[in-house]
Amino acid sequence: MGDGPRSELLSLLAESIEAVPVAHPVRVAIDGPPAAGKTTLADELAVVLRARGRDVIRATIEGFLFPQAQRYQRGKYSPEGCYFDSHDHDTMCRVLLDPLGPTGDRRFQRSVYDRGTDTPLRLPVTEAPADAVLLFDGVFLLRPELVDRWDLSIFVSAAFERTLDRARTRGEALAGSAADASEIERAWHQRYIPSQQLYFATAGPTDRADIVVNNDELQRPAWDIRTR
Repeated sequence: MGDGPRSELLSLLAESIEAVPVAHPVRVAIDGPPAAGKTTLADELAVVLRARGRDVIRATIEGFLFPQAQRYQRGKYSPEGCYFDSHDHDTMCRVLLDPLGPTGDRRFQRSVYDRGTDTPLRLPVTEAPADAVLLFDGVFLLRPELVDRWDLSIFVSAAFERTLDRARTRGEALAGSAADASEIERAWHQRYIPSQQLYFATAGPTDRADIVVNNDELQRPAWDIRTR
């Protein structure tokens, strides 16, 4: 990974995960707004942990979306729909988070939905070693109904305008497909940013997180480790 703040951050996160005192796989939430850099951070962290000899399970909230018809039942740009109607938390807990938890049998599925085809995904059940690490990235992971499912939580923050710039660069909008800049901007201002504001107002995720990473500058992140 080289030197510098980002390499230092990844080492610190790996050490924090390795220090979690549980006898089952360590379930790590990597939360934050869209385009904050959660997926990239999780992928980089997986490389570091695997180099240290850990078995890593990578999963994302995108694998537990409800079908589009349900996600957009309040309208394509509804922030309430984004927050309340998007994600199948019950299935996520039943097939992934709880099996990897203290009373689980470690037999899990890392995804149940294919966003590209908007259809269910039927992956085989896999058994995790007891010392595995689940790196799970996504939005709204520290909401009340999920917050107790994590053994370590990381919140990746970035200014909303910075995330909009990244989304424009990435060319992704509501369906994860290429879209013009005006649609991306509308989705950000009407759906994604207000849904994050709703999340902050109701769940206070940065107060719940164990580690907060400021990812405004991708190669020069800053971080704050909280003590519970």
